[in-house]
Amino acid sequence: MARMFIEQWSPEYGSSTDTDESLAATIEDIDISVEVDGPWEPIDGTPLTDAGIDTVAVVDGVRRIDARLTLENGAGPIPGLCGSVAAGSVIWRPGVPVAEFDAVRVDRLALFGSGNQPNMPDVRGGFSYRSQAVGSTDPGLLIPALHDRMRKLETSLASSLARDGHLVISDGRVSGLESLPIVGFIKSHRVNYLPPPVGGIIENLGNGQRTPLFALADFARYSWYVRLAEVTGGHSWSGIARCEVSGSLPKDRSIDLANRVTGLLPSLASEPHIDPRAPQNLVPIGALERHLRRHLGDQNLAYRALREAVMRQEADAVRAG
Repeated sequence: MARMFIEQWSPEYGSSTDTDESLAATIEDIDISVEVDGPWEPIDGTPLTDAGIDTVAVVDGVRRIDARLTLENGAGPIPGLCGSVAAGSVIWRPGVPVAEFDAVRVDRLALFGSGNQPNMPDVRGGFSYRSQAVGSTDPGLLIPALHDRMRKLETSLASSLARDGHLVISDGRVSGLESLPIVGFIKSHRVNYLPPPVGGIIENLGNGQRTPLFALADFARYSWYVRLAEVTGGHSWSGIARCEVSGSLPKDRSIDLANRVTGLLPSLASEPHIDPRAPQNLVPIGALERHLRRHLGDQNLAYRALREAVMRQEADAVRAG
């Protein structure tokens, strides 16, 4: 019979993984002639007062490792983890000072490597985990599987909000978003997508200005860079974010979205006294992250509930002989 164990060390130990880097394109995948066939110059965003935006829905997700597990079934130790994910949104109406939190979706997974999917014991206190197999024997791929579930929650929520008529800004890369007005907002830069002939435009961008659109990976996505704010003492990429939309959108509509979102984003940028990731961590995103973490419940309670459930399962197995 398979036996399950809760590891004693911190569940976050050694779990730093750049789960989105595999989606990065190379310079060879970039088409810089999508919008401008010639020299690149900064493009002004549409002023918010002229953008015709009724509502903006900002979507984000959070994930958390609640416990690391080890499964023994006679074939050696099998890695596992229990994790919680949540996705939610903030609805904002330009000109209205107060934004509203919208629906929150929460899921909890027990992930096991090597294709194993054991039955999870009943975990008390409102923490219930669905068992799911990960085919790989690499324990490092458990975290990307948890991240993937969070992304799917975000995508589903973003699609639903876009169909309801909102302009959607989703924190992170876009994937499988169809022909919907959903803008992926990427606040950190691990890859410089722009080739040398046009890459120097970044340092010339002013607040509320963007680069021309460029296409990523066979037109699967359109993308552009935008400056949210001037950062005192910062380098040329300080205050820069990258946006992207689905390549399924018509090019003219993508350009219109780029203009409107570029004019909108500076009004949502955070400040250093509010968020250490300012200005890229938008104010509604920072508020939403805190809101979602509350919906995950207390991590210590989740860990204790899991330990008690596994110990009960082990004791029941011993009694059953």
